[in-house]
Amino acid sequence: MRSEIVEAVNLIAREKRIDKDELRDILEDIFVTLIKKKYGESDRFDVIVNMDRGDVEIFVEKVVVDHVEDPILQILLEDARKIDPEIEMGEDFVEVVKPEQFGRRLINIAKQTLLQRIREYEKRKIFNEYSNRVGEIIIGDVHQVTRAGYFLVVDKTEMFMPRSEAIPREELRRGDSVRALIKKVIEPDNIEIEEDDDRSRKKRARSGPDIIVSRSDNQFMIRLFEIEVPEIFDGIVEIKKITRKPGERAKIAVESMDKRIDPVGACVGMRGVRIQSVVRELNGEKIDVISYSSEPEIFIMRALTPAKPIRVIMNQDEKLAVAIIPDKDMGLALGRGEVNKELAQRITGWNIELIKESEYYQKSMEEEIDIEEIPGITPSMVSRLKEGDINTVEELKNLGLQGLLEIPGIGQKTAQKILQLLNI
Repeated sequence: MRSEIVEAVNLIAREKRIDKDELRDILEDIFVTLIKKKYGESDRFDVIVNMDRGDVEIFVEKVVVDHVEDPILQILLEDARKIDPEIEMGEDFVEVVKPEQFGRRLINIAKQTLLQRIREYEKRKIFNEYSNRVGEIIIGDVHQVTRAGYFLVVDKTEMFMPRSEAIPREELRRGDSVRALIKKVIEPDNIEIEEDDDRSRKKRARSGPDIIVSRSDNQFMIRLFEIEVPEIFDGIVEIKKITRKPGERAKIAVESMDKRIDPVGACVGMRGVRIQSVVRELNGEKIDVISYSSEPEIFIMRALTPAKPIRVIMNQDEKLAVAIIPDKDMGLALGRGEVNKELAQRITGWNIELIKESEYYQKSMEEEIDIEEIPGITPSMVSRLKEGDINTVEELKNLGLQGLLEIPGIGQKTAQKILQLLNI
């Protein structure tokens, strides 16, 4: 016999792409619950749901007796023989139970229970699917903008991007199509309701698993580079370190596993086409791609890109590096709001102090600084100067060109080079 509940379920199965076997099991459980409510027990009842035909069959096994004491589980012999003339006393008789016997109230309860079970099934299915996809990039459409963040729809599944996970100053509008990283998936039963003024956020948080997506997470940038740079995807170029201030600037240190391949060039691409694709996706965020080095001094010099330090003086004990910057490049070294310096410190793990070249030389004149600390001076120059009993910058400056030429092993070109290094 056909059932309006089964027909409604079939429609839901088509719309929500829920497995029919799962729905059949849910329906059978619901009808068993109805039987218990109606008759008090269900052991001698059997429920068969046919999703393809859209009908449900309910049977009850009754014992054939000559006197009925329990009409639910017993049937008179004469009544049973009207259907099966050969049945005998004490045998089991299978009787069909019509859904109408449950009454309108129980049918409505069944419908409400069904909808609740389907919602629970959907939540669990979404959680299982997307918890295995954390770290993937999705493309979704913005369908609601609130003060708390953005609601995206991906294949009919709703996801949420909090303002803290969005790129600052990037204003998304309803209908925009955006990429984002699946950052985490919160189980439906363990959702923590955020305290904010956005009532729709609280209401939605209770309704199903929260799929949190991000455009400001470092992993999002890494995934974008994997998409745009085949060498990274294939593992030939490795991203060693990354740091960013979303919407402003990022630094990414890369290393090649193949000496024939330039890691920076691979990431930038011909005429910058690869990195520009990532920059556009990140709303114009500047990206410095640098070659990784295990040598702190070299790595710090590269990390201060686009500035080019003359020299870096290291203090291993305090993990402090002093970078001497050409006067004209100090603005580049600091960056707007000192963001370039901040990111350089983050990616290297060193505290970095910046000093202008002119200030450094001025300081050299005021203090007794060892000649070995002169930026650009070679070991052979140091050796010859010390052989001439010249150990400090101040002593060297007092010599002048003529004094330098009197030191054995120092000729005209070397003397002029030393004076240039002193900015004289």
